[in-house]
Amino acid sequence: MKDLLGRILEIEEVQGVLLVSFEGNVLFQDDSPTITTAAEKSGIWARLFETMDGIREADLIFEQTRLYLRKTDMGYLLVVTGLFAPAAMVRMHCDLVLPFLRQNSKPKGLKKLFGKKS
Repeated sequence: MKDLLGRILEIEEVQGVLLVSFEGNVLFQDDSPTITTAAEKSGIWARLFETMDGIREADLIFEQTRLYLRKTDMGYLLVVTGLFAPAAMVRMHCDLVLPFLRQNSKPKGLKKLFGKKS
């Protein structure tokens, strides 16, 4: 996962990448100091995702930071960037990552046939 999402970190002005489940649990977090687990502890991710019900992607712009959110099968992919990061490049890399996240979330082969149903 680090290799896959690490490519996004190589884009100019990208400060952090986070993959959060729909329940608000952090599935992947890079070592960037700009993203902390305080948001996970406060439950803000789960509340944010509830309000985004049905939204596939969002680009939130703040005073000094931009937050790009992309819905996946596993949860939301969040990319923290500076204001002048190339938004098209960030979107393109997220589009390239989505099929791999889909493969990891679905069972394969016999596991799919005999897996537990919820």
